[in-house]
Amino acid sequence: MPSRTDDRSPTARRAIRWPSLPPLPRRDAEELLDQTGHDPAELAANLDDIRKVNRLGGGTRTTLRELPALLAAAPTDRPVTVLDLATGSGDIPRALIDRCRRHGRAVQVVASDASPEILAEARRHLAAYPDVTFAEYDARAVPLPDRSVDVVLCALALHHFPPPEAVAVIGEMARLARVGCVLNDITRSRTGLAAAWVASRVATRNRLTHHDMPLSVRRAYTPSELRALLTEAGVANAAVRPGWLFRMSAVWTR
Repeated sequence: MPSRTDDRSPTARRAIRWPSLPPLPRRDAEELLDQTGHDPAELAANLDDIRKVNRLGGGTRTTLRELPALLAAAPTDRPVTVLDLATGSGDIPRALIDRCRRHGRAVQVVASDASPEILAEARRHLAAYPDVTFAEYDARAVPLPDRSVDVVLCALALHHFPPPEAVAVIGEMARLARVGCVLNDITRSRTGLAAAWVASRVATRNRLTHHDMPLSVRRAYTPSELRALLTEAGVANAAVRPGWLFRMSAVWTR
């Protein structure tokens, strides 16, 4: 039986273009995590899911990748001081301290969050880390003087803020840092939305995660939108870089 052949020329086959999907519009809607009065066990399970997303999805790696240059620029005659805004359960401070210990670098971290419920989980998660202190700070208006710490971090949190408030968060990061800042977050895309929906259904039964994980992608910014937010906040020297699995980072130094 003769084989079936494609009667189009190689040039014609190469010329085929699949239709592109329109960009995913950004959506401002409240995540359940942003509410208060959570069941403690449900909240702890949700924060555990977020730790897994950071660890397996590249969020922790994205932050740690950017830190060595900033730590090297900080004074070596005292511990490096780091402020982590919207710390969640404190997984980024924990990973940072573990790395600094391995490299013999002293560090003092302030893990901050606007939610006392979430901050209580961070205290529990970091109970064995005397290098951490805790503070109930709103990332949009931190009650500290200018240049209070060496490095300011914010991970997986910017998408919780609509554009004007996101600009305020970035402005606070730049104001508070003596050396520099690292911001990382998810990026908004249709592929990322599909991946978040599937992952949230396969990996957990947590009600908060089921609701918030896809919504987080809908609330997230694109790299070009992040650059615009940085510009509006007066941060002119930031480098925005893509990360693994729908992540991006922005790094700037003083």
